[in-house]
Amino acid sequence: MSVRVPVTPRVLRWACERSQITPERLEKRFPHYHAWEREERRPTLRQLEAFANETRTPFGFLLLPDPPELPLPIPDFRTVADQPAARPSPDLLDTIYLCQERQGWYEDDARREGHAPLPFVASASRSDGPEAVAAGIRRTLGFELEERRNLPTWMDALRRLAQRANDAGVLVVVSAIVGSDAHRQLDVHEFRGFALVDDLAPLVFVNGADSKAGQMFTLAHELAHIWLGESALSDSDGRTVPDHPIEASCHQVAAEVLAPLAVVREEFDPHAPLPDETARLARRFKVSSLVILRRLRDLAALDRTTYSNAYDRELDLSRDRDDLRESSSGPGAFYRTTGLGVSPRFAQTVIAATLEHRCSFTDAFRLLGFKRIATFRKLAGQLGLNF
Repeated sequence: MSVRVPVTPRVLRWACERSQITPERLEKRFPHYHAWEREERRPTLRQLEAFANETRTPFGFLLLPDPPELPLPIPDFRTVADQPAARPSPDLLDTIYLCQERQGWYEDDARREGHAPLPFVASASRSDGPEAVAAGIRRTLGFELEERRNLPTWMDALRRLAQRANDAGVLVVVSAIVGSDAHRQLDVHEFRGFALVDDLAPLVFVNGADSKAGQMFTLAHELAHIWLGESALSDSDGRTVPDHPIEASCHQVAAEVLAPLAVVREEFDPHAPLPDETARLARRFKVSSLVILRRLRDLAALDRTTYSNAYDRELDLSRDRDDLRESSSGPGAFYRTTGLGVSPRFAQTVIAATLEHRCSFTDAFRLLGFKRIATFRKLAGQLGLNF
């Protein structure tokens, strides 16, 4: 006889709501779900385990009499229509927990190896002003305008920014999925990035489901969080200035990192056609056209309607360009590595620790999110480690 498990309707509804599964999919997968909810029958142990897996719910939570409170482990600055964002999804929570686990391992290893705290973490304050904070970020990362001028495209500048942050000691993660699970796609409408501040292991996560143009602004935004010493979950896309003071500061710093307003003011030709001038300035600053439009809006050079229409047009074009680049040449070495859902710096450290017998292969596979030695060898080769 199958063991049947009591579960309260409140917990069942909570699990369904937080998983964001459509009613159609739920009914197809669990034909007796509504009978469970009405307490007309109980699920078997196997059925409840399948339900937990489908809704990304820890099995033990389903045995509770009431839904548990699962607050985000970092400040949540997301808003939707000026209201706090909805309850975080299991995909978002699991992504943050996974990044925290990896950050914790990296911090412990850095401490054991005697690494000094990184001087730029929490080195700035909002009272410094966005221009000063942005200048410090550009200087530390070697991301000055004159150097960018020699890069072929703004996509190369995006990769350069990510690589320089990685080289400076920031664990930069760009991923569109939860860990290594390709079936769990992250939703860019839920969040665009987050920052986890630590003076030995600062980490920034960029939602790879976003356009490359969006990723560029998010990366700069999350780096601003590291410099200001403020861990946070964000959804700032560069289009509008957030209401929250910390988010507004990071937004302004990010824009200054990518395109300093004083220089944009000098370079802007108000008599040129807007599409041509946007493209020219994007080439000049090696940023996306979306960043340039935001900066022109900051200069009050564009009214709200003109700005909104131009932004929507450029957003569509940027997504088309992303598709072409991905299909032809791929996203580049840095993004190939982070496609595993880990920071290149983190992966290099784990592999080196494994080869030096500071970390077991079992732990390394768990931390890196794969199970095959062939993948380990390939990644080691990509990162320049002999194995």
